[in-house]
Amino acid sequence: MGRRKNKGRNVSGVLLLDKPQGCSSNHILQKVKRLFGAAKAGHTGSLDPLATGMLPVCFGEATKISAFLLDADKRYHLKCQLGVNTTTGDAEGEVVDTQDVSAISEKMVKKVLPEFLGEIEQVPPMYSAIKHNGERLYKLARQGIEVERKARQVTIYDIEYISLDWEQQVAEQRLILELEVHCSKGTYVRTLVEDIAKKLNCGAHITSLRRLSVGPYDGNMLTIEQLETMAEQGVDRLDSCL
Repeated sequence: MGRRKNKGRNVSGVLLLDKPQGCSSNHILQKVKRLFGAAKAGHTGSLDPLATGMLPVCFGEATKISAFLLDADKRYHLKCQLGVNTTTGDAEGEVVDTQDVSAISEKMVKKVLPEFLGEIEQVPPMYSAIKHNGERLYKLARQGIEVERKARQVTIYDIEYISLDWEQQVAEQRLILELEVHCSKGTYVRTLVEDIAKKLNCGAHITSLRRLSVGPYDGNMLTIEQLETMAEQGVDRLDSCL
């Protein structure tokens, strides 16, 4: 009888990973899992490829608290461009409409933000992982198909206004709104930004998004580069960060 193949180390704990921009949450999860040589690992809520920041990775026994972290509230720092709609609600999509936003002021923005505090309803974006008849919405969206989505109730605990500034990029000026948002599970920040913009009679899309906290976890994140350096120093060095 052959010896059972070892599928990985029995590592347990929670790693607070600083997800880099430009890769999927699952891609970076698999990379971290390989670095630890872990038998079992999972993340606690995807971040879009554009987004950076906190991605708690649970190893071994800690995967039992994954559901708790999925249900936890989140905090985000974001920048969005007013006056430009994209297909995806962020900078990765194609521009579908533009509006003149030269008249929008800080006073106007501060006036509408309180309207989004508390329990609100959101219609999930087509570019999301929600399923419709067994098919992910983003897959339908890529085929040019749009289906009706039911509104969902979410809670916005706080919206902190940071700035509203014109920024020069190449040959154009962009009006950039910067906010920090504390919200419940299931909140689509892209949709929140678009809905705020509608109150200002314009469109908007996310240009940068960073998750600052998940439930009780905030700060002290490790980058993939730091983990790779630790891996070169041995598994004991890696395990010390759990």
